[in-house]
Amino acid sequence: MNERKTPAIEVLGLAKSFDGVHAVAGVDFTIFQGDLFGFLGPNGAGKTTTINMLTGLARPDSGTIRIMGIDCSREPKAAQHLLGVVPDESNLYPELTGFENLCFCAALYGMGKKERTNRAQELLSTFGLADAAHRKFATYSKGMKRKLTIAAGIAHRPQILFLDEPTTGIDVASARQVRQLVADLHKEETTIFLTTHYIEEAERLCDQIAFIVSGKIVRIESVEKLLQPMQNRHVVRISFTSMTHGLLETLRGSFPDIDFSMPQEGVIRAESTEAVQVGPVIRLLEDCGAQVYEARRIRPSLEDVFVRITGIEADAMQKEKERRGKEE
Repeated sequence: MNERKTPAIEVLGLAKSFDGVHAVAGVDFTIFQGDLFGFLGPNGAGKTTTINMLTGLARPDSGTIRIMGIDCSREPKAAQHLLGVVPDESNLYPELTGFENLCFCAALYGMGKKERTNRAQELLSTFGLADAAHRKFATYSKGMKRKLTIAAGIAHRPQILFLDEPTTGIDVASARQVRQLVADLHKEETTIFLTTHYIEEAERLCDQIAFIVSGKIVRIESVEKLLQPMQNRHVVRISFTSMTHGLLETLRGSFPDIDFSMPQEGVIRAESTEAVQVGPVIRLLEDCGAQVYEARRIRPSLEDVFVRITGIEADAMQKEKERRGKEE
């Protein structure tokens, strides 16, 4: 228990089903004021359903939600003035300009004309959108749309911000800008609830992370504690061509002290508690007909922890999300 901070969000036994399927199956967690909380899991794990219940867009079947001490299980709308919500798809109006969208969102929270005009101009400048202030939202690039959607979510200066997949489907430069904006909000003591398919993003930004699979939280810890068991692991990533059958079995039989896996076609991952001697492994691969073109040592990361705990390859999860984004 964190004795130095006050809970911003407290969840106990939260559950929600649709047509007999448990979307969220009795989850518990506490987020403290000023923390950046990562909520990670594959598609259909229950992330968006959880956000919808926390923000009053869906009623739980059972469980308790407290936001800044307010019992939202009984009064779902009571804490909404404290929240900012940035959905995974933009909810802004394509026919309005960037400036008009921000003013409209600020007006929904009761801000007067002068205050919302000043706030809109401030946000457009902060997010690097001042030059596009009077262009219709429909003409914005994906990255610009994402930034304006985040700006709209914080127009009323919420104490708690929900970010659902903020960098999915946007270009690298825009994603970098969005991550910096999130980091800046965190420094300003905004409590942030973040869902993402980019494990590296969560490792870089978050204080605490929960892994959710099939509606259940399978692990929740600080990033530091999640990574601690991996600190003494040695990992080598070997890339090759000319795939041969039975390669993993041959490697495991020849090097029983090394854990071998194939996270994707043409890549072997070798992991051990001792330093991996790369030369003998490469020679065996070549004897089996593989053509090795790269072998490099890598630092164990949160992605390794995620795969170990959930059994789900983070790379495959990320690609599935990006594919769906393109289809939409």
